[in-house]
Amino acid sequence: MANRPAHINIMVKAVMASAKSLVRDFGELENLQVSKKGPKDFVTAADVRSEETLKYHLGEAYPDYGFLAEEGGDEIDGKESYWIIDPLDGTLNFMHGFPHFAINVALYQKGEIVAGVTYDPILDELFWATKGQGLFLSQPRSDRRLRVANRRKLEESILIKGHHITPERRSELMGRIQSLQSEMAGIRQTGSSALNLAYFAAGRFDGLWLEGQSKWDIAPGLLFAKEAGAIVTDMNGKFDMFESGSIVAANDTIHHKMMKIIKG
Repeated sequence: MANRPAHINIMVKAVMASAKSLVRDFGELENLQVSKKGPKDFVTAADVRSEETLKYHLGEAYPDYGFLAEEGGDEIDGKESYWIIDPLDGTLNFMHGFPHFAINVALYQKGEIVAGVTYDPILDELFWATKGQGLFLSQPRSDRRLRVANRRKLEESILIKGHHITPERRSELMGRIQSLQSEMAGIRQTGSSALNLAYFAAGRFDGLWLEGQSKWDIAPGLLFAKEAGAIVTDMNGKFDMFESGSIVAANDTIHHKMMKIIKG
């Protein structure tokens, strides 16, 4: 078992507690047809419960830290340290009974992400990283360090993508995606940006391209990709990923080849 820092242990405690309610709610989806609530209301309630649990455990351990959360908004004024929370990433998957969603927590200190946790409660996979210490995957009977995939040929590589964009930009980006698809072995889209980043950093995909992402979608995953040895930029080749919500990541060779196509 890798030696986890104290703040990671608190984050893990929080996501595990949150996961219990999410898994329970996920098991209730089959009853929605006879419920007065619609699926959207049900999922919103599940989001809120999950976020409240995360805030309770994190706030109890670090009462001076702020929160930037998807459901609860911005509580970071004057805070040098704050938690970035997505209590349910992959909401549409969750609503449709598709078991691919995650809980995201990152710690932001002095202008950078210093720790992150992404937990898939269905597969019981816990991805976690601390700045400068590498990326790890904890499963029930194993705990191992992860590295980005090392394939060097674009035609053998799989891209994972996720684009939340305006209709005005859709045609522009679709042409670039089709160009990538013609050069690569395949392109996948799973419906969870958190797991897209975690899976990419774990070497399950060779390249990643996300657009239009919120901070809580990508905060842990940005750290994961860097700690796993990836080259990480925005789609313009710059390093404004966190603010722009745009991420292109791969090993050095694949990243260079992808960027030539993405930049047209």
